[in-house]
Amino acid sequence: MTEIQRRLFALQDEGYRDFQAPLIPTLPRERIIGVRTPSLRKLAKELKGTAMAADFLAELPHTYYDEDNLHAALIGHIRDFEPCIAAVGRFLPFVDNWATCDMLRPGALAKDKSALLAYIRLWLQSGQTYTVRFAMGMLMSHFLDGDFRAEYLEWVAAVRSEEYYIRMMQAWYFATALAKQYEAAVKYLEQRKLEAWVHNKTIQKARESYRINDGQKKYLKSLKISL
Repeated sequence: MTEIQRRLFALQDEGYRDFQAPLIPTLPRERIIGVRTPSLRKLAKELKGTAMAADFLAELPHTYYDEDNLHAALIGHIRDFEPCIAAVGRFLPFVDNWATCDMLRPGALAKDKSALLAYIRLWLQSGQTYTVRFAMGMLMSHFLDGDFRAEYLEWVAAVRSEEYYIRMMQAWYFATALAKQYEAAVKYLEQRKLEAWVHNKTIQKARESYRINDGQKKYLKSLKISL
């Protein structure tokens, strides 16, 4: 057992592990230690910038889910774009579940959004479930406000996949787009540009959002596709 594994097991909460396991059905239960996110983030803060952290980031793949989450948290402490994007690129092929994927939200990537967009386009075409999901998450996090362009909606809509965790992210992305860029996003429902399941899930998520007004929710309901 490595030193970092020992430190993670010292933070183990078996009740939390039992709670987490059913939520991540793509992972075998024995890969989950059960470290709560605040404890994991605290450990990442303690380790950042150390030789141990550098060695850990270079050692892929990891054995445990919690190691992957620690890896994502450590990448979040990288301050400059180039080393951060390099670390993300090394890590993405080993991300194998939605929770680790969604934890990977390094702020340094927003420091060069034009460069980030080029990577996002490559990730969307990767064919790897969690790389594609991460790309959509980046568009959702960084390109639905002042840096929004309508073509980004098309990038997400163009992805066709039977993977549940890609389709769920597509719906989450478009529901968020409806909250922030309603006029542009609603056209994708009116024109039925999304796969039917994603279309209906988008409407469901949007109608659950407090950021969508009652009139919009009523109209969105009328756009639901009967399956």
